[in-house]
Amino acid sequence: MNKIERFLIFCSGAYLPLVKRCPGSIHQFIGIGGTVLFTAIFAGLSVGYALFTVFDNIWPVLAVGVLWMLMIFNLDRYIVSTLKKRDKFSLEFKQAIPRLLLAVLIALVIAKPLELKIFEKEINRELDRQRLETIRESKGQIKAGFPEIQQLQDQIDGLNAEIKSKEDFRNEKQLEYDNERFGVKTGGTTGRAGIGINAEKKEEQLDQAQQDFLQTQALNREKIQAILLEIDQLDDQMKLELDHQMLSVASNNGLAARIQALDSLTNANTAVYWANLMIMLLFVMIEMAPIFVKLLAKRGAYDHLLDSYEAGVILFADEQWHKKKSQSDLRKDVFDEIEPERKDAQKKFDLGLIQGK
Repeated sequence: MNKIERFLIFCSGAYLPLVKRCPGSIHQFIGIGGTVLFTAIFAGLSVGYALFTVFDNIWPVLAVGVLWMLMIFNLDRYIVSTLKKRDKFSLEFKQAIPRLLLAVLIALVIAKPLELKIFEKEINRELDRQRLETIRESKGQIKAGFPEIQQLQDQIDGLNAEIKSKEDFRNEKQLEYDNERFGVKTGGTTGRAGIGINAEKKEEQLDQAQQDFLQTQALNREKIQAILLEIDQLDDQMKLELDHQMLSVASNNGLAARIQALDSLTNANTAVYWANLMIMLLFVMIEMAPIFVKLLAKRGAYDHLLDSYEAGVILFADEQWHKKKSQSDLRKDVFDEIEPERKDAQKKFDLGLIQGK
């Protein structure tokens, strides 16, 4: 038996001196020990990856991963080592129920970070989609929180509409003046070409409309510039708020966010759901395999030797207790016999001292 085999037997929780006396059980315990060992290794890798999504420094991740691996190793080794073969399967199964439940819980804890790693690309795409959706919602909420921008924009539209109205009126007067000069007959012109009284009146109206248009245009453009400055200030505030939201969204890449993204994927995609379920069941079966092996295996030579060894230890302990109790009883009997004589001698001695005085 080489060192690796001895180590795997140690991992199985079996007592090596007894296993050496049972060659037929060696490979069974080697298989159980290998399952316990590799489950612990998977546990360390799993928690290491989970912590790596939270911490950037590899050293604390490595330290916690090793500690977690050792803890799971010790726990699994305890589970399989305390499950003993009985004469009745019902007694064994009752004994195994809490261990099976604990094994399932351990398997679920181990499987989840590894599922996150296996579906990493899909989870990253889902996180990107959620970020875009969150950004879109944030933009809408932030924009709704600045109603002044729309109000100011409405004022600009009103001022531009006023400028357009003045311009249209000026263009209308320009057309009437041109028609009057060139003798175009319309409802508002005489139809005689040349500069006459009507043409001069049309020209005066055109000059007045042009002046009114220019004044309105200059005044409204000043107002528009002032309003645009206010809008720029509000836009800066809105952009600052959006930048804060973007930082918050960009940092939402931790373990909880990835678990939530995986849950969304399993709900939306049947293939991912079944793949995720199969991976989880695989780890559950790996974790429960050593227990099932011990449950389904027949009571063998190792089990008889172990019972005999433990019975011998208990018997030896009882013998030692009986021996010490017998010695104690003997000392008490001797004490009970000697004590009255000692008291009488003490009284005589005390009485002799008194008489001597």
